[in-house]
Amino acid sequence: MLRRQPNVNLGNSDYWLLGIIISLLCLGLLMVYSTTYFFLDDDPFYFLARQIVWLVLGSGPLLLLWRLDYHYIRRFSVPIMAATMLLLIVILLVGGELHGGQRWLLQSGSIQPSEIAKLAVIIYVADWLSSKGEQIKDVTLGLIPFAILIGVITGLILLQPDFSTSMIVVGIAVTMFFIAGAELLQLGIGLMFGGATLAIILIQAPYRLSRITTFMDPLADPSGKGYQIGLTLQALVNGGFAGRGLGNSVQKLMGLPLPHTDSIFAILGEELGLLGSLMVIGLFAALAYRGLRIALKASDPYGAVLATGITCWITLQALVNVGGVTATIPFTGIPLPFVSYGGSALVSTMAAVGILLSISRTSRVSAPTGKDYASFNIGWRYRGPRLPRLIRR
Repeated sequence: MLRRQPNVNLGNSDYWLLGIIISLLCLGLLMVYSTTYFFLDDDPFYFLARQIVWLVLGSGPLLLLWRLDYHYIRRFSVPIMAATMLLLIVILLVGGELHGGQRWLLQSGSIQPSEIAKLAVIIYVADWLSSKGEQIKDVTLGLIPFAILIGVITGLILLQPDFSTSMIVVGIAVTMFFIAGAELLQLGIGLMFGGATLAIILIQAPYRLSRITTFMDPLADPSGKGYQIGLTLQALVNGGFAGRGLGNSVQKLMGLPLPHTDSIFAILGEELGLLGSLMVIGLFAALAYRGLRIALKASDPYGAVLATGITCWITLQALVNVGGVTATIPFTGIPLPFVSYGGSALVSTMAAVGILLSISRTSRVSAPTGKDYASFNIGWRYRGPRLPRLIRR
């Protein structure tokens, strides 16, 4: 039975976080229109209208989960995870194929279960980790079951195939595992086996390996494997310091693939320049700060790990998207949260923000020591949870 958490302030919502999200959503609507108005001559507002519909649909879960005590979500973590795995299996059997992958419930590409799976994994793993207590340090009770669970989920996503999303899921889960109190030795063992598995996956799929070779010299084959990254880099160069102006991108008219989804940051950089690009990066940095602050002030271990997972998801995905477009990491097909065009991705991330706001509503007024919040402990010798003020069961 859930017990009422002590020392909470139900009116303590993080409105700074809400303001950041609204800013990103508004910018996203502008960029979706700017990158799609020329797609259909008879309806320049087609993609913008669809994005607005998804934004309205996403507002429902955000507002509902914001007002709902996040502890109630924990009751349904197992059914949510089971339903998500079933959905991933169904996709492999009857899913629609688009852009070379069988990842969508509909051929239009609006509903992608792997996006829903990210939030489902966070909810379930937060429940599982926070209930383990000190058992998480036991290899047989902590590391092995954790590895099997994440392996099954990422395996189903890899079969679609969707390598980039599976790596995002792994990154989120490992971060949550570490924050919950896993020892660095466990992480080392996991990284060793994970690295070997990654090497096998890359070798078995030459097109994935080619992304790494292209990354080493992205302009070596500008008309072939380096075509997309070459155009994204040119877009950023065209933008200069202040940009060409909203709607005035040249590269989106020159055949840049997926300018409204995976490559939207490149068009943003061309139209709004370095100033606009830094503004977006600054918004995501502020989001990361607010999210981790919510985690540090959470009233219980479940809320802390849950907030950490959601924050990691959004910021890690933003880093991967920006890193791929700027050629600082191998390019991969990941949308920019709240900015890129997409249905299930937008609704899922907005629902996640609702949970974050719910956690902030029930955060601690003050720590027992009189401090506002705790700090992370990441040292090798530290054997407790990385959020040291959390009370373990």
